[in-house]
Amino acid sequence: RFILDLAVRGKLVPQDPNDEPASELLKRIAKEKAPLGVKRGANVSVGNMPDFAIPSGWAWTTLGGVSTVTMGQSPPGDTYNTSGDGVPLINGPVEFTAGPFGQTVVNQYTTAPTNYCEQGDFLICVRGSTTGRTNIAAFRACIGRGVAAIHSSFDDGFVRLFIWKARYEIIGMGRGIAFPSVSKTQIEDLALPLPPLAEQHRIVAKVDELMGLCDRLEAARAGCEAARDRLAAASLSRLNAPDPETLEADAHFALDALPALTTRPDQIKRLRQTILNLAVRGKLVPQDPNDEPVAKRYQKELGGAEIPASWRVLNFGKFCDIEGGNQPPKSQFIDEPRKGYVRLLQIRDLGERPVPVYIPIASARSLCKEGEILIGRYGASVGKVFWAQDGAYNVAMAKFIWPDDALIAQFAFLLLKSEYLQGPLAAATRSAQAGFNKGDLAPIDFPLPPLAEQHRIVAKVDALMALCDRLEASLTATAATRRRLLDALLAEALAPVDVAEMEAAE
Repeated sequence: RFILDLAVRGKLVPQDPNDEPASELLKRIAKEKAPLGVKRGANVSVGNMPDFAIPSGWAWTTLGGVSTVTMGQSPPGDTYNTSGDGVPLINGPVEFTAGPFGQTVVNQYTTAPTNYCEQGDFLICVRGSTTGRTNIAAFRACIGRGVAAIHSSFDDGFVRLFIWKARYEIIGMGRGIAFPSVSKTQIEDLALPLPPLAEQHRIVAKVDELMGLCDRLEAARAGCEAARDRLAAASLSRLNAPDPETLEADAHFALDALPALTTRPDQIKRLRQTILNLAVRGKLVPQDPNDEPVAKRYQKELGGAEIPASWRVLNFGKFCDIEGGNQPPKSQFIDEPRKGYVRLLQIRDLGERPVPVYIPIASARSLCKEGEILIGRYGASVGKVFWAQDGAYNVAMAKFIWPDDALIAQFAFLLLKSEYLQGPLAAATRSAQAGFNKGDLAPIDFPLPPLAEQHRIVAKVDALMALCDRLEASLTATAATRRRLLDALLAEALAPVDVAEMEAAE
């Protein structure tokens, strides 16, 4: 965007006083248009005049002043075919190829062509959500009403760069809420800063060179990010599948390398999951031989996991229970709290933008209290874990229940978010309306530490998650600062030059 801004303001290449001024090019274009009866003027209206100055030798004109704009008109639908009868039909992006200057392809034909584009015309979408998309006509074709063709009588590479740069302005011109569209007049009246033809050629060549550099820079950056992602994933994978003999060294390496390997906020998600996996495997805090072990009555007789000696392998189906939610008809819902009503918790209410709903206490059959745990049971929210509030909960959620003397709520929350439950639940939700029931929990085993160690694990996880929060906030702030600095730099580079101020400074 910056390169295009510089290009259309005359700041990308030096001017040459020997170039024929743009005014002479405009005169030739006007002569060519006169016999054709084209009356669209080249003068820019005051309301459309941009707020920047142009170099000597340039001229302000309009897109309609240097080009002919043809709006498409769709043929009757019953004339469309794919057998090759008639002429090619370009209805929009379905015939476009990648990139703003891609070449169109043939997908369909019409036997009743209306308005035409010529080979080499610059095409732009002018209706609906694809407004602003551009391509180059690779052949003569009929154009539908969603497309406009822009034809110039000279080598108009600069004009095409200008249109590409102005695409967001064109999108903003769209009228209509349901199906916005841009008119021929709006396109023709776009104010165009026109350089001398020789300078246009130099600008286009320079833009091509710089865009190629941008492509290489983007590819190099993507390669660096991919390598960084692989290194981070490899470091964390050693902790997610730990080797007891090398765990300590692997953990030190991962934590020491993390600042260099983590440059985006989205990368913190993997770190959080790694912390969680270590916590529920007994790898996050040291064991204390003085801790009272988990009661043997909770231990599963068969099966086992590689866990500390004081831990026990338990079975969800035998150790825990769930209570499904319920709700009355929506006709009983109200939006404001009222005596005799209780809050109904729904999945949508447990996100960032809750929409509270209240139901009669007499109709609330599934109640929960603050500090209890709810889990999403159906749809896209299967397995999502939430802290409950005082109220009732609907059918899309279930409440988890466990023996109070064996498990603290905070550790249960970590356990339910870990791979021990999330993996099996993902496998159990196999129908179109994904969901799980109590029977799906029966075969799931999980490890449980002593109560004292549960408290230590929760404290450690809280501290590490707070560290993740700070790291994520720092990365977000750094990215925002970088964007602001770049915007400020570009704004300064594009600011109009105050000649008097420059002379005074000299």
